[in-house]
Amino acid sequence: MMPPAAEQEMEIAASRPTINVPTTNRSDNIVVHAEPPGSATNNVNPCLDDHQPEQMQATIGRCSVLRESLRPVTLKFEEVGYSIKVLSSDGNCWKSPDPKPDRVILNGVTGIVRPGELLAMLGPSGSGKTTLLTALAGRLPGKLSGSITYNGQPFSGYLKRKTGFVTQDDVLYPHLTVLETLTYTALLRLPSKLTREEKIEQAELVIMELGLTRCRNSIVGGALLRGISGGERKRVSIGQEMLVNPSLLLLDEPTSGLDSTTAQRIVATLRGLAKGGRTVVTTIHQPSSRLYKMFDKVVVLSDGCPIYSGNASRAMEYFGSIGFKPGDNLINPADFLLDLANGVTDMKQCNTQENHGRSEHDEKNSTKQLLINSYKKNLHDFLKAEIQQNKDSISSLQGKSSGRSSEKQWTTTWWEQFKVLLQRGLKERKHESYSGLRIFQVMSVSILSGLLWWHSDPSHIQDQVGLLFFFSIFWGFFPLFNAIFTFPQERPMLIKERSSGMYRLSSYYFARIAGDLPMELVLPTIFVAITYWMGGLKPSPINFILTLFIILFNVLVSQGLGLALGAILMDVKQATTLASVTMLVFLLAGGYYIQHIPRFIAWLKYVSFSYYCYKLLIGVQYTDKDYYDCGFGEHCKVLEFPAIEHLGLSYKGWDVFALILMLVGYRLLAYLALKNGLPR
Repeated sequence: MMPPAAEQEMEIAASRPTINVPTTNRSDNIVVHAEPPGSATNNVNPCLDDHQPEQMQATIGRCSVLRESLRPVTLKFEEVGYSIKVLSSDGNCWKSPDPKPDRVILNGVTGIVRPGELLAMLGPSGSGKTTLLTALAGRLPGKLSGSITYNGQPFSGYLKRKTGFVTQDDVLYPHLTVLETLTYTALLRLPSKLTREEKIEQAELVIMELGLTRCRNSIVGGALLRGISGGERKRVSIGQEMLVNPSLLLLDEPTSGLDSTTAQRIVATLRGLAKGGRTVVTTIHQPSSRLYKMFDKVVVLSDGCPIYSGNASRAMEYFGSIGFKPGDNLINPADFLLDLANGVTDMKQCNTQENHGRSEHDEKNSTKQLLINSYKKNLHDFLKAEIQQNKDSISSLQGKSSGRSSEKQWTTTWWEQFKVLLQRGLKERKHESYSGLRIFQVMSVSILSGLLWWHSDPSHIQDQVGLLFFFSIFWGFFPLFNAIFTFPQERPMLIKERSSGMYRLSSYYFARIAGDLPMELVLPTIFVAITYWMGGLKPSPINFILTLFIILFNVLVSQGLGLALGAILMDVKQATTLASVTMLVFLLAGGYYIQHIPRFIAWLKYVSFSYYCYKLLIGVQYTDKDYYDCGFGEHCKVLEFPAIEHLGLSYKGWDVFALILMLVGYRLLAYLALKNGLPR
């Protein structure tokens, strides 16, 4: 094995040429895959085919516009540590006098990745790979010890939009096709200096790059909807991040669930991205020997502690120098490293010792501790020196990129984001909004209520008042419980896209509300049109239109309350329970079941939108000129009917103002809850 100092110098010298990609190479013009000539991974890039149509060649020529936004990032992490509090699970109400110590997830992990390098994190399940990757992406909650810097600077909003992060779980809209998914991502994340057609062409190029042409028009699917395969879903997730030409790309197990050929293609693509001047970091589970040879650097973790960090090609040599050699020279290096990380030493050692009377568990722990101590003794100081040596070059990079601080915060305008999000939302939710079950539910209730109140006699004032109250209650419950599911169901997607700085929260919020309006307003319109005339209410077009407007207003207020409850709690079960209690209170205080409410609790009716809706419906339906048969051949004024008289139909303007206040207040509350509950 070479001396560490000489080895370090060779590593630094070897890494420098990968940053300066020759500008004459045709692959420089390709955003999603740029690589120097002669690379072994060029054969996986369809964009490099010499026999492409002229139209595609022109497209590739225009791709060079995005090359200007590429900024090299040198990622350094020093002595990174992370721990979580362990909650007692014994179920006792009394706290234990001896609190459990914090569980250490990461302990002193150090490393450096330069532009042009592909770093792979290896280790058994639970070793802290995903936690470290999430920390490097600036998305780990809680307090980290140590330091993580990007060109010597902490994580920032600008860097967030230049960073691609692919999670282990694919968060995608199930009803969109592959082409639609990547197209909408391109329209939202690519800079506004590109036209819409050029952004769509970028999506097409990524589809070609990742071998998704065959399924480009297939829906993505999900747990309850059959779509593309798991490997294809993973490639779509990677493609979403490749679209932005990221300076730093982080991936959590991108080859999980893929066959060896597809995994080879994915890792080759990642290596090509790295050679184009990007910094690529990935966790990977049991890579083959072919994949391992593509890694420039590896970090091997064992129970959160590093046992190796450095050049991938010299890992075997390092472990051999400290007494660990594989029994078979043809063994996969990744398998060998994973065995060591698990404490398994079923191999030939340079200093073989017989250990009698020791359990297998103790033997593994002893091996792990030996490897950790060897890392601290042989590698730790040299890694620190390497990081310190790179400070000068990083300072020069900072000086060159200081002029980028004045860049716009968002790549697209608010209005463009709103239009794309609205279009995407309508396509994704049309199956839910216009579902036959939902339409059947409303139609059946409207026809049934129309039959129950079939041509009710105006003299039966109690029946007609009951129908109006049913209007206010049904169109308070129905929109409320539909709106509760909105934000809790979309929370994973919101977290993913907001963490990437894809769009403003306000543009998403207004697009979501606008996309829900058609179905939220069409169904009550159909309901009122059927039940109003069947129920024998006042046959006047003006009265019908005013009744419809009041119901639609009530629907919007009820929907706003549902959005607020869902955004505040972000839990469907809790929000549904709270909504049930709230609507029960509004139902009882709505002015129909009880008129003489005790004063100490009478204030409840003033916070019930059903109360104001019911009052307005009564006020529109009846005037001073309306009479009803009050018995014994006498006719009484409708407004003197006890249930109506107690409502007090004066001050209708205040009732409208109260509903407007609730409409604005509930939706503002929902927006603020989203803003405080999601990453920025």
